[in-house]
Amino acid sequence: MDLLHSSACGFPTIHFLHLHRPSPPLRRLGFTVRSSLPFPDQNAKYHRELRAAVDVVERACRICVDVKKSLLFGDRRILEKNDQTPVTVADFGVQALISLELSKLFPSIPLVAEEDSASLHSKNLVTSVVNTVTDKTSFREKQLTEADVLEAIDRGGKDAFSFGPMPATYWILDPIDGTRGFLRGGDALYVVGLALVVEGEIVLGVMGCPNWQEDNPSKSTKEALESANTGIIMVSHIGCGTWTKQLSVMMSSTIKIPNNWARCSVDSCCLVHEARFCGPDSQTWDSLPLSTSFDATTDAESTNDKLVLLLPACCGSKNR
Repeated sequence: MDLLHSSACGFPTIHFLHLHRPSPPLRRLGFTVRSSLPFPDQNAKYHRELRAAVDVVERACRICVDVKKSLLFGDRRILEKNDQTPVTVADFGVQALISLELSKLFPSIPLVAEEDSASLHSKNLVTSVVNTVTDKTSFREKQLTEADVLEAIDRGGKDAFSFGPMPATYWILDPIDGTRGFLRGGDALYVVGLALVVEGEIVLGVMGCPNWQEDNPSKSTKEALESANTGIIMVSHIGCGTWTKQLSVMMSSTIKIPNNWARCSVDSCCLVHEARFCGPDSQTWDSLPLSTSFDATTDAESTNDKLVLLLPACCGSKNR
C-alpha cells in the first residue's frame, strides 16, 4: 500500500534563515552510500536522499544499542528536559551523527530536530557524546572535535533556523522516539525517525527499530532479542509504498545478511477486538474513547468481541 502520494515537485529554494555561522566543513575520504533500496532508482525521484537516509539511520541505531548497553551497566548519562521528558547521550549522539552526514551530502537542506547542546556543558557530557559519535561517522581524515559535534547538534536545534513565508525543503529528525522505552530496557520499542519534506509534503521517511522482535510465539522474549532477526528498518518513498528489512548493523560481521525487503501493508483485520492499539503509559484503558464500548484484559485466553487484549510493551508505551 502506498502511504505517500506521487508528486512531480522538485526542490525549491530553501526558505530558512541561518541564525549562526557554520564552521569550515570537515573533509571526507571517499564516502559512498551503499544502502540498497527495494525499488529501482528511476521509480524514486528522491532515491539519492533515501539511500543516504537509510545508511545513516542504520548507523544511528548502532549508537542507540551501544549507549543502551552502557546504561545497563550503571552509566546513566540521562538529562531531563524542561517538559520533564528524559533525554540521553544516545539522543544527542544520533542527532549529531545524522546532522554531520546529511550536511555533507546535502548542504543546502537544513535539519529540524529536537535537541540543542546547551545542557551538555552543564552536565559534563560533551566528551561522552563525542566518543559515541566518532567511530560511527564516515569522516576519517580529520578527528572530530567537540566543536564539530556540538555544532552538528545545534544545526538541528530549535534556534538554528527560522521559517520563511514559503514552503521549504528540510529534513525532520526524531533522534529517539520512545526514550522512556529506551531507558526501560527489555522489549519496549523505540525508533530513530528521519523524513524529508519538500514544499510542505513528506516525500520519504525512514525508521530504524533496533530491538524489534520477529513475530514468533515459540521464542521467549530473551531468545527473540538475542536472535539474528532482531532489529528492522522501514522505508517509504512517495509513490513507492513502504518496505522493511532486517537491520544489518545489528548483526555480527560473520553473519551474511540477506538483502530482502518486504512490502508493508495494513493488516486485514476488520474487527476492533482483534486489532492492536498503542497508548502511552500515562493513560489507562478507561481514559481512551474505545473503553466506552470495549473492556480490556491481559489474558490472551479471555478475549471476546467485547474484550480487547493488552500486550506488554511498544515504543515506550503499551501495545494494545
